[in-house]
Amino acid sequence: MTAPDVRRRAVGPEGRAPTGESGAGLVHRLFVVRELGILLALVLLVGVTFAVNQRFLSAQNVKDLLLGSTILAILAVGQAVVIITRNVDLSVGSILGLSAFATGVLFVDNPGVPIPVAILVGTALGAACGAVNGGLIAAARVPALVVTLGTLYVFRGLDHTWATGRQINAADMPPAFLRLGTATVAGVPVLALVAVAVLVAAGYLLKHYRSGRELYAIGSDPDAARLSGIAVGRRVFVAFLASGALAGLAGVLYAARFGTVDANAGLGLELNVVAAVVVGGVAIFGGSGSVYGAALGAVLLTTIGSALPVLGVTPFWQRAAVGALILAAIGLDRALAVRMARRLRGGTTRGT
Repeated sequence: MTAPDVRRRAVGPEGRAPTGESGAGLVHRLFVVRELGILLALVLLVGVTFAVNQRFLSAQNVKDLLLGSTILAILAVGQAVVIITRNVDLSVGSILGLSAFATGVLFVDNPGVPIPVAILVGTALGAACGAVNGGLIAAARVPALVVTLGTLYVFRGLDHTWATGRQINAADMPPAFLRLGTATVAGVPVLALVAVAVLVAAGYLLKHYRSGRELYAIGSDPDAARLSGIAVGRRVFVAFLASGALAGLAGVLYAARFGTVDANAGLGLELNVVAAVVVGGVAIFGGSGSVYGAALGAVLLTTIGSALPVLGVTPFWQRAAVGALILAAIGLDRALAVRMARRLRGGTTRGT
């Protein structure tokens, strides 16, 4: 069997190494059901909250919910790509903060700079930070948890050194740029449309391109992926590059959304991002899940943050609810993995 044949066997359409067409179909069904479950939980939460306070679904509140989940959803898409490869990026909050402050400084120092240029600069800065993470992890083979925990503090330290206590306010940025944070198209915020575009593009690349499917193979079994001819180091590097670029884009949108930027922008946000991805059905051990589920997880966590105060739940129990969701998601991932393994073994036995 040639190397391309081995690679085709190693990379199934849904990421797991299949034992046959039924195996790939089983993976697809299990995770579609998982994402539908997240959507059902979201609808149930909104319904209960609406029954308590009908203003919860007012036009302005729905707009605020969409705006609130946009930045988290974009970060979750990038994080999902990384976690699918059995890694994690803890530096996304610091990258967002650094890119947001860089965007503000760019407008202060160059008042006439075009908005697309500012978006490209912020995204490129995030990609550079992601390249640092990916290079250390792929080339030196240092665990991602260790590397990104270190760069979390390095990037945040650079941000604080650069800012030196300075704050950039809305008056320092162009009105046209700030309008991006509140503008709507047919009642839908522009920032939400940007998040949808990012989500659709990432989902399409992961499903329809070999390089995307190879990320699932790496997460399922890195050693088997390497033996089958997949460039594991290069793919992991690209995953972190994408995560950094999306964190940089999120930083630009953060500046447009809030209009005020300092060295604390995005502080602690990385934990919420990982929570959204895990709750959204992306297995923390890699190899399965989708960016669509991660985005749903981001919307669910944002809605929980808005709905529980309406229901009279204290902030402590809000955090406890998110923690319970994470534990439930990990337990469900394990149960699905065991069930899938049994079904695949049963199918293999019958096939032989």
